[in-house]
Amino acid sequence: MDPLTSLPVPSAKPNAWALLPLWVFLIAYLVVSLLAGDFYKMPITVAFVIASVVAVVASKGGNISQKIEYFCKGAADGNIMLMVLIFILAGAFAQTTQTMGAVDSTVNLTLWLLPQSLLVPGLFLAACFVSVSVGTSVGTIVAFAPVAAGIAQKTGVTPALITAAVVSGAMFGDNLSFISDTTIVATRTQGCRMKDKFRTNLRIVLPFAALTVLAYFLMGKNAAEPYQAGTVNWLHVLPYLAVLAAALAGVHVMTVLLGGTVLAGLIGLATDAFDAWGWTGAMGKGINGMGELIVVTILAGGMLEMIRLNGGFAWIIQKMTSKANSVRKAELSIAGLVGFANLCTANNTIALIMAGPIAKEIATRFKIPANRSASILDIFSCFVQGAIPYGAQLLMAAGLSGLSPVAIMQYLYYPYLLGIGALVAIWLGYPRKGPRTSEKKATA
Repeated sequence: MDPLTSLPVPSAKPNAWALLPLWVFLIAYLVVSLLAGDFYKMPITVAFVIASVVAVVASKGGNISQKIEYFCKGAADGNIMLMVLIFILAGAFAQTTQTMGAVDSTVNLTLWLLPQSLLVPGLFLAACFVSVSVGTSVGTIVAFAPVAAGIAQKTGVTPALITAAVVSGAMFGDNLSFISDTTIVATRTQGCRMKDKFRTNLRIVLPFAALTVLAYFLMGKNAAEPYQAGTVNWLHVLPYLAVLAAALAGVHVMTVLLGGTVLAGLIGLATDAFDAWGWTGAMGKGINGMGELIVVTILAGGMLEMIRLNGGFAWIIQKMTSKANSVRKAELSIAGLVGFANLCTANNTIALIMAGPIAKEIATRFKIPANRSASILDIFSCFVQGAIPYGAQLLMAAGLSGLSPVAIMQYLYYPYLLGIGALVAIWLGYPRKGPRTSEKKATA
């Protein structure tokens, strides 16, 4: 019996029926979206509500009040609540910096630094820098896609090619940024420090980022005219640089985001970008903008806890590791798990929330370091998210550039190379070095 409730703890023996809520979610979201021809027709929050109801009703033992109590305990898990708090601060930081003009200045700075004869690979690198700084692939695409369209019009570069360079760079940062929600979820679910996961990721992805630069150079070297960047307000770039430096120094992510928000707000006040009410309004807008992700995180935490208690995770682990007689095969099972979840949800953050707890159990069983399992999770979620035509990134890029997602996909060199590179890294066991400090002392 659990000390906080009269509900007997359900058996964690492998039980395929415990996965019923997950199948209900997939039908409610994936199948309905396919039938509707629009992956954003069915709100993902509604799909999770339906699946959560099924999770509570179908759970073993106890009355409905006791089952709801267990669901709430899963939803209020410490890692879930920490992610919610981080999402809140990330929303406040992102909107504050955008309102005070930091995004525009950062875009202009990176474009100003580009060699004029290297527009396409330079734009890829610029998108890499901005996405690492701001922690959002969609935000990077929103900032760069219109610029890319203008460059294509001025220089004669193929629009799909230069738009794909932006998407590729955005996915680079989405996978590596310290303030990206995917990094936050991957590290929290696996219990490792962000900088340990960052080091592991960086060693895997850098060679393939370099190959991407080469590919875009060869494809875009015939650009005719240079692009003239806009005015750079150097003070506006400071919050992003400060956040990046603090994160690399190992400062706790909540301290990083809070400090970045305060710094951006003070700069905005000093430069008359907004007044005090404008700042609070921007923070409120940013926090509200994270509402869907927060709701989904809480509902997913409760639903996944019910699946775990009833033996669903045990069944998945049993099936996925039945032939996994080595660390290599266990890591491939983690990659396949998050990749499948991403294909079904078209949202890499949600896929990580769903796959993370299962991946942690697999990693523990096969003694896979937490920084490595977090890296595998994040890499494969970003690989799939950057390559599916119905993901938010490609849909956003297509809408802003007036192209079809399929037209852009043929030039998405980085996501494809990232997936291939991660498979090679698993096969070779690279990199083998674990985190420098004990994972038991790990913090965000």
